[in-house]
Amino acid sequence: MGNAEPLREEIISFVLDRASRNGDFVTRAELSFPMPNGETMPLIDRSRGIRNPREMAATISVVSSPDSPYADREMEDGLFHYSYREGSINGDNAKLRRAHELNLPIILLRKIRDGVYVPHAPVFVVADLMEKREFLLTLDESVRFLASSNASAPERRYAERIMKQRLHQKDFRGRVIAAYQTKCAICRLSHGELLDAAHITPDSDELGVPVVSNGLSLCKIHHAAYDKNMLGISPDYEVRIDHVLLEEVDGPMLRHGLQDMHGSKLILPSRRTDQPDRDRLAQRFSKFLNRAS
Repeated sequence: MGNAEPLREEIISFVLDRASRNGDFVTRAELSFPMPNGETMPLIDRSRGIRNPREMAATISVVSSPDSPYADREMEDGLFHYSYREGSINGDNAKLRRAHELNLPIILLRKIRDGVYVPHAPVFVVADLMEKREFLLTLDESVRFLASSNASAPERRYAERIMKQRLHQKDFRGRVIAAYQTKCAICRLSHGELLDAAHITPDSDELGVPVVSNGLSLCKIHHAAYDKNMLGISPDYEVRIDHVLLEEVDGPMLRHGLQDMHGSKLILPSRRTDQPDRDRLAQRFSKFLNRAS
């Protein structure tokens, strides 16, 4: 595998740690790995979707973008279909093929907006379909068998559901927390590890689509309170606390974490399209009011 390959695990850990601190996303500027010799290794290419460091035997990362000219398909039969780079079946594709041959993990970078990505790792290349000019990737080693024709239809449907859920949940969290600049919309806590992407319309509802305007970046205490309708958010972006909690006396967490937030205004994303949908908030706020009455 070459002397550089032991770095692969360190690189993947580096990217996932950085993403965790942000809230499951990384910026292009952060995709640069500090090498032992003091130099840095870019982990994303400037103009290509496949990053092939000359120091490494195989690809380290691939980018999937919603505005890409390539026909990348999300989890189909439990596997991610990643298109070859245009041109020869070799070139940049050769090192991605090498990752398959050597059974080496790579990073799948899902672009959520310009210069911002949600990393999925470790991801494995489980098949190279030259006739279709695409690679099959998996986010879970346990479903590698799906690359063969032996898997049954129920197995494929189950794996597809699980993998799509995993892919979309992480993408949703990354998009929402990035929109709020890694801050709780209520208390401004800025530690990504302690933030969640809360749904306004629950994801169990058929209208609970994973779009940023259906999400709120909330710290774990405010997310839990919101889910239990002990905290409500009006269509005018005002925070309300259940009257029972307002009347309780139970230490500094209750006082400062919840009671002091009553009547405050949400922090909003800078992009209008990312701001919470007022109709969704109104529907959810009615449940809070019913509980409080």
